[in-house]
Amino acid sequence: MNVIRFSDLCSQGQVKGKRVFIRADLNVPQDDAGQITEDTRVRASIPCIQMALDAGAAVMVTSHLGRPTEGQFKLADSLAPVARRLAELMGREVPLLADWVDGVVVQPGQLVLLENCRVNPGEKKNSEELARRMAALCDIFVHDAFGTAHRAEASTYGIAQFAKVACAGPLLAAEMDAITLALAQPRRPLVAIVAGSKVSTKLTILKSLAGKVDQLIVGGGIANTFMLAAGLNIGKSLAEPDLLAEAVAVIEAMKARGAAVPIPVDVVTAKTFAPDAVATVKAAQDVADDDLILDIGPQTAAALATQLKAAGTIVWNGPVGVFEFAAFENGTRVIAHAIAESSAFSIAGGGDTLAAIAKYGIEGQIGYISTGGGAFLEVLEGKTLPAFEILTKRGPNPAEP
Repeated sequence: MNVIRFSDLCSQGQVKGKRVFIRADLNVPQDDAGQITEDTRVRASIPCIQMALDAGAAVMVTSHLGRPTEGQFKLADSLAPVARRLAELMGREVPLLADWVDGVVVQPGQLVLLENCRVNPGEKKNSEELARRMAALCDIFVHDAFGTAHRAEASTYGIAQFAKVACAGPLLAAEMDAITLALAQPRRPLVAIVAGSKVSTKLTILKSLAGKVDQLIVGGGIANTFMLAAGLNIGKSLAEPDLLAEAVAVIEAMKARGAAVPIPVDVVTAKTFAPDAVATVKAAQDVADDDLILDIGPQTAAALATQLKAAGTIVWNGPVGVFEFAAFENGTRVIAHAIAESSAFSIAGGGDTLAAIAKYGIEGQIGYISTGGGAFLEVLEGKTLPAFEILTKRGPNPAEP
C-alpha cells in the first residue's frame, strides 16, 4: 500500500526533535479490581514507542479503554493500569496526562501517555474540531492500532487528515503487509476457514471469499447451515434455515470457479450442550433428530488437514467445533496443527481463533496473527478500512489536508 511508514521516517532521520503522536491499541482486559489480566496489546505497542524514542522524538501515546461515556471521565476509564504496566515493561517512567487536548508539554526523549481518548467529546463521531486540535499537538501522527482501523474516529481518522505528516506504525504496517500477501497476492491454492455460530454474521465474508479462494472451509454453526443446504439432517443443531438459499449461492459460486465448500462426511454429536456430554462420532447422513453437532468428525478433519498441508496460503477465522470442551475439540486441534505444519503462508484472526492458537501452542508456526477482531473481519469482507484509506490519501505524495 502506498503509505508513509514510520520506520522509514525514523531511518531517514526525519523524526529527531519532532513531536510524535502515536495512536496505539491499549484496550486490555481487566479484572474487577482493575488489574490487567492479559497484556499482549501493551507489549505489541512497545516497538513503535521505542522506535520513536530511539529516533529522538518527543512521544505522546493514547488509546481507548473500554466503553466510556464521552465527557464523563470515571476512574474505571483510566489508562492508569496501562501506564503502570508500560512503565514496568519499558523500565522507565510513563506519566499519565489528563485533559490533554488543548496542549501537551513533552520534550525529545520523553514519553507521556494521554488519558483515554474516547472520553473526549466528539471522538466517536470524528469531530473535525477535535481532530484539528489533536493534529495541532504533533508534527507526525502514527497510526499503530489495527484493532481500531475499521473505525473512523477523531483519534484514528480525523487526526490523520489534519496532521502535518500521517503514517503507519510498525504494527499497522505489518497487518497491511500480511493481509496484502494473503488476499491480494496469494500463493495458490488459497484456502479460507470461516467458522462461527451464525452464517448471518459472516455472510458478506463468505460471499466475498467465494470469488477469491480455491477452497472455503466452513465450521461450527455455519457448517450446520451448509449441511442443511446440502440436504443433510442436522437434528437440533444450531443453524439458520432461512439462509439456506444464501448458503447454496456460495456453494454454486465456488463450483462455478472449479472450487469447493467441503461438506462434512462425519460429525461428533451429543444429546446436550455440556462439557461432560457423551460424544458420538456419526456419518453425516446418520444424524438423529435429537442430536447436536458439536464438531467435525475425524474423517472430515483428516481430509481437511491433508488439503491444508498442500495449501499455498491459508486464512483462518474461527474454530470448527466447540473446542473449549475436550470431547469436541479434535476437529479444531487437527486443523490447527495442520496449519502449523503446512508450508503455506497463514494469517489468523478473531478472538476464538487466537484462543485456539494459544491452547495448542502453535503461535510460532502461524505466518501472521492479526491483532484486530472487527478490523480483520472487515478486511475479509473486502472492505477498505478507514485507516488504510486515509493513510493512503496522506501517502508519500499527499494532497494538502
